[in-house]
Amino acid sequence: MIDTVFIVGPTGIGKTEYAIDYALKNNGEIISADSMQIYKYLDIGSAKPTSDERAKVMHYLVDEIDPRSSFSVYEYKKLALEYIKEVASKGKLPIVCGGTGLYVNALVYDMDFSAPEGDQDYRDEIWAECGKDPAALHERLRSLDPKAAEEIHPNNIKRVLRAVERLEKGEGTLASFKNASTENAELKCSIIVMSMDRTKLYDRINKRVDKLYELGLEEEVRGLIDMGFTSSDVAMKGIGYKEIIDALSKGETAESAKDLIKQNTRHYAKRQITWFKRYNQAEIIEV
Repeated sequence: MIDTVFIVGPTGIGKTEYAIDYALKNNGEIISADSMQIYKYLDIGSAKPTSDERAKVMHYLVDEIDPRSSFSVYEYKKLALEYIKEVASKGKLPIVCGGTGLYVNALVYDMDFSAPEGDQDYRDEIWAECGKDPAALHERLRSLDPKAAEEIHPNNIKRVLRAVERLEKGEGTLASFKNASTENAELKCSIIVMSMDRTKLYDRINKRVDKLYELGLEEEVRGLIDMGFTSSDVAMKGIGYKEIIDALSKGETAESAKDLIKQNTRHYAKRQITWFKRYNQAEIIEV
């Protein structure tokens, strides 16, 4: 088993800085578990580690995937495990850092991605019955499993459809899917969950959004639009990108989306806090 440290927590809490410091003190290298930082071109809005930070400690799965490509949790697990083994082979400590719960789960647990993909025809029927409306589909999921609806974003249509299909076919609740997972036998996981007073965290989030605008978030989004990206691209559904694209498409200013970005980021942080509290084996550190 490979000793692997996980540093997780809500957005805006300071995971990057903490992980770099931890890596420097423990001869480690960092594997990202952030579903936005993995994409090329999405630099400011995803709050990627800076070039100076990456010069201090080697980072993997940052700035590696083209946003035009589909990228699954299965593919993340495959690449992340390869990097973890590579880091360990150099005699260094693999440190997984990020806030994407599904990515973390994929490594901590032995999730069966080889399971059948389900009944596509049935999912097509569900989609048609919901009028191909993400909101209606998400409400159907909520009626079946409110907890699942809280954890799966309405824009993640593929995952919502799969959840509705499994629930309507009597495969149990989302909690039962998760509890069926056993710990990954390849890794010896030590999980550090960063925690902070909620008021303080939300203040940090608000200030960080202001900082992202100062760094040129609007210009970055406009550049992506010029490259041909639209709100329908999965990578453009990340917080900060989708709100500005929507504002610009309505003829509004990017500045008008700032408060909504802050609100959505705070809501996302709240969901992350709930998610990471489930790791009973975790060490909670207050920062």
